[in-house]
Amino acid sequence: MTTLYGYFRSSAAYRVRIALNLKDLGYDQIPVNLVKGEQRGEAYLARNPQGLVPALVTDDGTVLTQSLAICEYLEEVHPSPALLPQEPAERARVRALAQQVACEIHPLNNLRVLKYLVHELKLDEDAKQAWYRHWVATGFDALEAMLSREAGSGDYCHGDTPTLADVCLVPQVFNAERFECDLSPYPRIRRITANCRALQAFQRAAPSEQPDAG
Repeated sequence: MTTLYGYFRSSAAYRVRIALNLKDLGYDQIPVNLVKGEQRGEAYLARNPQGLVPALVTDDGTVLTQSLAICEYLEEVHPSPALLPQEPAERARVRALAQQVACEIHPLNNLRVLKYLVHELKLDEDAKQAWYRHWVATGFDALEAMLSREAGSGDYCHGDTPTLADVCLVPQVFNAERFECDLSPYPRIRRITANCRALQAFQRAAPSEQPDAG
């Protein structure tokens, strides 16, 4: 059985859960508590020297890391239902939307960055929140424009079926809600997120549904 090492509120692990669910693939979960620092423990570092979640261990024992790489692996090994369109330009668009979230917004706002702001740079809670909200707004401003203006958008980020872009968007919206970001300027993002959250694959991947949600 495939095993996913993750944390219930990790955006990156959330992405992989959605992808696994969309492809109807069974998997076991082993929680790695990021708040308690379990990702830095010897046992986990032996599996993933980066000390990040998720890590996916396949049936043959291969360890895969980095959420987008894992999702692309799942797409290649289990191509249906597809998370990427067939046409090259459309595939590039979906990847660009996904990377706009996973490579531009998320890295600035993940747990280790927020901890560094507080513990090393001595920012107070208000300053930390301002940092978080600034980078979400910067990223979502651009994303909303792309989703609103480009012809490829539909009920989801690209067309009328979920893609890798939606797999990345929904976890980022969840975190933006946690940090009380103002999402009112982003009607297209909110509509797409609502469409995704109506699907069972996204519902089962939600942080509140995970075994370590507590």
